[in-house]
Amino acid sequence: MKAAIYSEFGGPISIETVPDPTPTKRGVVIRVEATGLCRSDWHGWMGHDPDIRLPHVPGHELAGVIEAVGSDVGSWRVGQRVTLPFVCGCGSCPQCSAGHQQVCDRQFQPGFTHWGSFAQYVAIDYADANLVAIPETIDFATAASLGCRFATAFRAIVDQGQVRGGQWVAVHGAGGVGLSATMIANAMGAHVIAIDIDDQKLDFARTVGAVATVNAQNTEDVVAEIQAITGGGADLSIDALGSPTTCFNSVACLRKRGKHVQVGLMLADHQHPPVPMGKVIAGELEILGSHGMQAHRYPAMLAMIAAGKLKPEKLIGTRIPLSDAVTALPAMNRHQGTGVTIIDRFA
Repeated sequence: MKAAIYSEFGGPISIETVPDPTPTKRGVVIRVEATGLCRSDWHGWMGHDPDIRLPHVPGHELAGVIEAVGSDVGSWRVGQRVTLPFVCGCGSCPQCSAGHQQVCDRQFQPGFTHWGSFAQYVAIDYADANLVAIPETIDFATAASLGCRFATAFRAIVDQGQVRGGQWVAVHGAGGVGLSATMIANAMGAHVIAIDIDDQKLDFARTVGAVATVNAQNTEDVVAEIQAITGGGADLSIDALGSPTTCFNSVACLRKRGKHVQVGLMLADHQHPPVPMGKVIAGELEILGSHGMQAHRYPAMLAMIAAGKLKPEKLIGTRIPLSDAVTALPAMNRHQGTGVTIIDRFA
């Protein structure tokens, strides 16, 4: 098969012909029909993820068709259209037994712990616990876009943030996660403020549900601006980017007893960001992490899509062939363009 592969962190990425994968007893092989480019893939390429072993094929947001099935798989067959969370639970550890596959003790992550979906085929373990059938009404590109950013945002807003209608939600960063969070919070009846440094992205955020925007580059005090718009601070704030500045602002902009959810990765030199802990204590704030979403929570998200309350297809920006990944992946950290970039041609 053809795959995008790199042999050194931060080094060149090339399209090479490598052996086709085979399924484990509990796994499947999926013919990839679409896969997203995500900043998490950039972090992996830079060497920020200790699970990656070189040489490596990135890619963790995917949708496709089952090509081969392992001997112990009971729920899936060749030819089915499927997607999956980017964190696959083993199905048997204490976390999985409690329904928390997104923090599985033995998790399988395509594109990180194993070769990923920047390829014509990808092997996925723990299939019975993690695959999600794609309804015929959803195309492969849209299904792929759900796998990391959209599903992660859904869990951050709905499950972790427990957003309620009428609340104010601040979303720091208007990339794929931030735009997804904006759309989802709006669909849940919240009032959303989008914060970014790019007016084009902020304008796009308004089209998917933001009622107000703040350009952090042109605003002297982002926290004060959010507090003014909300009349006292956000009820829920999401750091959808992952930087010391966005993390601090997200916590600091909350009203008393508000919730901060960290979604954007804080790696390398950003692993230990400053937090206004005095405000956390005085205001009884909650600080939560959010890491993907379990396969068993997909039906709630898919039901909202089927009902027309969520339109993830609006977040798809550029569609490119696999060959363009060699330049598009290294450019991910420049935060260019709006919407999600999808690879949908693999020949």
